[in-house]
Amino acid sequence: MHSTVHQTENLLFSVLLQLIVMIAAARAGNQILRRLGQPGVIGEILAGLLLGPSLFGHFFPGASLFLFGAKASAPITIISQIGLVLLMFQIGTDFEFGHLSRRKNRNGTAGIAAASITIPFALGFGIGQVSAPYLAPHIDSLTYSLFFGVALAITAVPILGRILREFGLTRAELGVVAISAAATNDVVGWVLLAGISAYAAAHFSAEAIGFQVGGIVLLGIVAWFGLRPAVHWLLKKLPIEDGQVPPNLMTVIFVFVFAMGICTYKLGIFTIFGGFLAGLLFHHERAFVEAWRAQIGKFVLVFFLPVFFTYTGLRTNVLGLVSASDWQWLAVVLAAAILGKIIPVYAAGRLSGFSHQESTILGCLMNTRALMELIVLNIGFDLGFIPQNVFTMLVIMAVTTTVMTGPLLRFLLPRAGYAVPVGVEA
Repeated sequence: MHSTVHQTENLLFSVLLQLIVMIAAARAGNQILRRLGQPGVIGEILAGLLLGPSLFGHFFPGASLFLFGAKASAPITIISQIGLVLLMFQIGTDFEFGHLSRRKNRNGTAGIAAASITIPFALGFGIGQVSAPYLAPHIDSLTYSLFFGVALAITAVPILGRILREFGLTRAELGVVAISAAATNDVVGWVLLAGISAYAAAHFSAEAIGFQVGGIVLLGIVAWFGLRPAVHWLLKKLPIEDGQVPPNLMTVIFVFVFAMGICTYKLGIFTIFGGFLAGLLFHHERAFVEAWRAQIGKFVLVFFLPVFFTYTGLRTNVLGLVSASDWQWLAVVLAAAILGKIIPVYAAGRLSGFSHQESTILGCLMNTRALMELIVLNIGFDLGFIPQNVFTMLVIMAVTTTVMTGPLLRFLLPRAGYAVPVGVEA
């Protein structure tokens, strides 16, 4: 008995120490990057990477081993995944599809969404096919290539939303089209990822894939026709009180979100997708969304998100790209990711009636990947779709494409006739 208590106390000590470092480092990174004119979340991502083998683990291997162990511990892994389920719920509640119903935005949104998905996906698939013998010889080349395509096609709605708020573009036509196209992009990206996962897991079994697709369709029907009215009824029975989510309502929602995660897991997609689907059912309930964001959302962002970023950082070793070949492949990935987003979106913007400057801005906005990309990459890595060095290359790509957005907007917006706000929180 004494030994069990001692082991529990030791594990608790280790986890608490890790959490102190993760949360403090993320907040410091947030503040530093905001002062440099970047969204704070970029600083949190970089802090997570710096705590891994790319910096801290390289220069202080003994301290890193003492603090984090040889790999992320089970408690930290579980905390990061629970955080992602709650974060995806929040992202789902923030999705705003209302803009898509406006005729003036619909064509531009559809064209830009299509361009931002198809061309990068095709480029990623092509790179996957060419690089598979060199970078992933022990992984099924079709699965690897399909995942590579999804990785290049993703656009990050949460970070894009923050950037649009920072630059005062949330209500501008440019911002409306960008966020609507990104929302469409992300939904298609998740569906593609689920399809690839189903294909890889089913081992060419048409019966298994059919069961999975049927289950997903059934869940969608139940969610839309059954759970959506139930959510509306629930919020009438347990309304928001003085801008606060009452404890009984909070309990029901936590149970609901985690149950949805179990449903999607059992369907063979991803537990976190259940959180996202649950969030979509609440996105019309604005009073609830605002209360949840203020009351629980900030805790998720301050506590859970840094754990996920450090979890990603511990698996990413920039210094692990040692050969000239690795860096050449990284250059190819960066060029394809950046040009494969900006040029097709620019062309779609011009065809939709946007000016040269506005179309360039749209291309830069759709090039933002960050958080959603990191979530997708961790899923792909865990499922064995990509090897360690490719995971590192794609994490570098995700960070690079996001960091470049802010400076490009500061340069481009004044030339398109938009004022750049000063001192807005990111």
